Amino acid sequence: MATSKPSISPSLLYETLEETLDVKSEGAKLHIGIPKEIAFQENRIALTPDSVGVLVANGHQVTVEHKAGEGSHYNDKEYAEAGAEIVYDREAIFKCPILVKSAPPVEEDMPLLQLNQTIISPIHLSALKKEHIEKMMEKRVTALSFENFKDASATYPIVRSMSEIAGSAVMLIAGQYLSSFNNGKGVLLGGISGVPPTKVVIIGAGIVGEFATRNALALGASVKVFDNNVYRLKQLQNNLGQRIWTSVLEPRMLAKQLKTCEVAVGALSNEFGRAPVVVTEEMVAAMRPGSIIIDVAIDRGGCFETSELTSYEHPIFMKHDVIHYCVPNIPSGFARTASQAISNVLMPLLIEISDEGGLEEMVWHNFNLREGIYLFKGSLTDFYISQKFDLKYTDLNLLIASRR
Repeated sequence: MATSKPSISPSLLYETLEETLDVKSEGAKLHIGIPKEIAFQENRIALTPDSVGVLVANGHQVTVEHKAGEGSHYNDKEYAEAGAEIVYDREAIFKCPILVKSAPPVEEDMPLLQLNQTIISPIHLSALKKEHIEKMMEKRVTALSFENFKDASATYPIVRSMSEIAGSAVMLIAGQYLSSFNNGKGVLLGGISGVPPTKVVIIGAGIVGEFATRNALALGASVKVFDNNVYRLKQLQNNLGQRIWTSVLEPRMLAKQLKTCEVAVGALSNEFGRAPVVVTEEMVAAMRPGSIIIDVAIDRGGCFETSELTSYEHPIFMKHDVIHYCVPNIPSGFARTASQAISNVLMPLLIEISDEGGLEEMVWHNFNLREGIYLFKGSLTDFYISQKFDLKYTDLNLLIASRR
């Protein structure tokens, strides 16, 4: 049987169809809850009264727990005048669909979490517990972390602000403990005409290192910066607009400089995991009596072998006649400035979430925001947490695509 030739029907038209675009949904009205932080030594609040006023003016509902702003010296009256509702019951605050916190959810918060809640807070990987993550997965929570959230310039805005505060505070703390009233060496940080300047060694040329260097130079100290990343050292000099003494982390050179310095700052950290220990106990023992070590990397384990976690009640301890200051959450000691810095990032973010029609819609359009999401509707979307606790990992991009 002969096969018939393929024929093209004249009724079939090869015309292009018009493109169907993703239609932006209408703005969503948000109900935001700000609980009072009960986490250890947390004085910050994630939204200041001024920011709450802007959110309320944009038609959003904000509920604040009684005395939530106390640690940052914001009172309930200021929040009420900004248009927030003040509640005295902790359970009521946890009924809000969006929770904005300045500390990670703690043990006491777990039973109060609601189904399908959204939490915007820090994550503190080093202190994270498996049972907390499991509980949040069970409640189908969507969680955005401060540490990993990126802005339009692909940088970490909140981490940067907190690092700037920590770096700037380091020299204030050093100056305080070098004075005779705190059993210090009786040295004025910086120095005066005719007196050799104080020597400061900074280990780590990141944002903390840069701001510590900036402040030390402004006070008139002699600064030496160590880091194994030469590009970062170059960038530090460019940002400061001057050439300063820099070196890669060579143990003999580091030991030599530590031996004669008054202030040593540890500001080294890895992106994930523990901070590298680069100063041995032997190096610390060779330092001058009365000098001070400030280990800013203590929240990631610290980069001095002799470092031990301290608190604001007892911030220092002596080891080998050297003062050690190892308080983990330095920005919390400058809570009002830190709260304003966090608020400056979160308030525009919340307005943008609303304009996009909710967090789910915004995640679809905003790739930088995806970096910060570690739980999405109860699915764990952070690879490192899944590895750490051996929990099921789900790719966020696939999750979002499957919901469109």
